[in-house]
Amino acid sequence: MLSNPAGDEKRTSLHGHWSSRMAFILAVTGSAVGLGNIWKFPYIAGQNGGGAFVLVYLVCVIVIGMPVMMSEILIGRRGRRNPIATMELLGKEEGSSGNWRLVGSMGVLAGILILSYYSVIAGWTLAYVLKSATGVFAGASAEAVGAEFGGFVGNWKAIGFYHTLFMALAIFVVARGVERGLEQAVRFMVPALLVLMLVLLGYSISSGYFGQGVAFMFTPDFDKLTWDSVLAALGQAFFTLSIGMGAIMAYGAYLPEETSITGASAAVVTADTAIAILAGLAIFPLVFANGLDPADGPGLVFQTLPLAFGQMPGGVFFSTIFFVLLAFAAWTSAIGLMEPAVAWIVEHYNRTRAQATVFIGVLIWAIGFGTVLSFNVLADTTFLAGTVFDNIDYLTSNIMLPLGGLLITIFAGWVMCRNSTSDELGSAGSLYKAWRLLARFVAPIGILFVLINAVT
Repeated sequence: MLSNPAGDEKRTSLHGHWSSRMAFILAVTGSAVGLGNIWKFPYIAGQNGGGAFVLVYLVCVIVIGMPVMMSEILIGRRGRRNPIATMELLGKEEGSSGNWRLVGSMGVLAGILILSYYSVIAGWTLAYVLKSATGVFAGASAEAVGAEFGGFVGNWKAIGFYHTLFMALAIFVVARGVERGLEQAVRFMVPALLVLMLVLLGYSISSGYFGQGVAFMFTPDFDKLTWDSVLAALGQAFFTLSIGMGAIMAYGAYLPEETSITGASAAVVTADTAIAILAGLAIFPLVFANGLDPADGPGLVFQTLPLAFGQMPGGVFFSTIFFVLLAFAAWTSAIGLMEPAVAWIVEHYNRTRAQATVFIGVLIWAIGFGTVLSFNVLADTTFLAGTVFDNIDYLTSNIMLPLGGLLITIFAGWVMCRNSTSDELGSAGSLYKAWRLLARFVAPIGILFVLINAVT
């Protein structure tokens, strides 16, 4: 029988532990920082009041993102199992029900579905590394860049190949385990991501339009700050931290006892937000320097920016650097999305980590071809929310993630007793009281607003 962590003996994870607090912070930061940080946050900020939006976003991160992340980490460390087993185990221990495993199951499934389409988009970044390095965009016109993108996504074999390559990279890292795989990867990739971002920032500063980029992002325009803007800030704060999909809970299961959950969560939130802001400061001066439209949204990465780089001195080198940066961000997120399902297979079916990783990886790869074909062969085949890709994206982003985050926070704030949560958070003082207030009342209400707004 598993020992009670409130007793003399603490549980240990079957998969090992992070070697240090820094390794955990890098891993969770890597999982949180993804493609959305690089283009979505700057774009949304600029279109919703600049500095006014950033202020609302930071408030949302602190009062909603932080308590949800802390809840997910403390549940993971308390159970020391995969999310499904952890929720069932703690549900019974806390005198509730083993049916809480369904929340863990939803998180694991959400990670599988999200990575099935995320891998396809991440594969595009790998293709664009090659295109940039070989000078495809050097001096190219807007029409040529658009045609290059259209021709690429219209070729299911091409994007299928890069989807396969990206999944192979994710499988390679996850199969090696916590310390030899996940930890070694993030120790290299997250600092490298930051260095590449700073190189691009320096390049943007030299463009002559840095001040315009700063003004676009940070000049407060409260006239543009609507109720929809507040909801957008709330949603961005929630989704950018990778909460509600089991990844943070799985990583929390490997967190050493002596590590402060509050301190680690604060460090991750700070790093994630800083990288998003740095991305905006690096990207928008380049857009303005070439007279392009910063409101291009998703097209910003694969059409607007290649055009901007193609017109600038050193554009081939810096365009390549940019897409390597995107690929690293996607890779670190992908391994976090895979981990909960892999941990469940290892524990539930007593398989080796390599076997579990290959099985889950191939499953995700196969599902991903629904997204691959959504941009070409099946582009005109729509149902419910649209294409196969549209439906998976809507189901996960608008329903599964906020619902998972809501239930996780309710579990930590209302089902788990005060002794259990204070034992994990290591404090019964003001910080603990603040978390308990936010987790029990403020965060659930905020998430409910996001969920209701998404489905109405």
